[in-house]
Amino acid sequence: MENNSVSLHRVIKASPEKVFRAFSDPIAHSTWLPPYGFICTVQHMDFKVGGKYHMTFINFSTGNGHSFGGSYLEIKPNELIKYTDTFDDPNLPGEMTTTVWLNAVSSGTELKVLQEGIPAVIPAEMCYLGWQESLEKLIKLVEPEIPDA
Repeated sequence: MENNSVSLHRVIKASPEKVFRAFSDPIAHSTWLPPYGFICTVQHMDFKVGGKYHMTFINFSTGNGHSFGGSYLEIKPNELIKYTDTFDDPNLPGEMTTTVWLNAVSSGTELKVLQEGIPAVIPAEMCYLGWQESLEKLIKLVEPEIPDA
């Protein structure tokens, strides 16, 4: 397996606490993580160091899905999340590691994402495009400040 990796950087107009919550809350996570055209179901999410998760992305056009899971390696609230991903499909071998850094800046949060160990059969540029869509959805979730009526 090649060590395919992608790296992304954004500045988001929301607090690190709010962005962190979008990663730690299973319902929120399922709304923004899948790229456009996919829906996500979270079967399990124990968001703590050593905790495990399992979820499925479903192609809305075809109904076909792919499941994956992993464990949380490192969590520093509002600063860092590091976790593994392993696909259930044996045709997508290996373990990916994703690291997310959150840094408070004057306009909100600087977000950096590094995903390493992408299976060789997945073109890194397609993974990058998927992450760009996911981060667009993340921004649309966390930037609005909607008061309770």
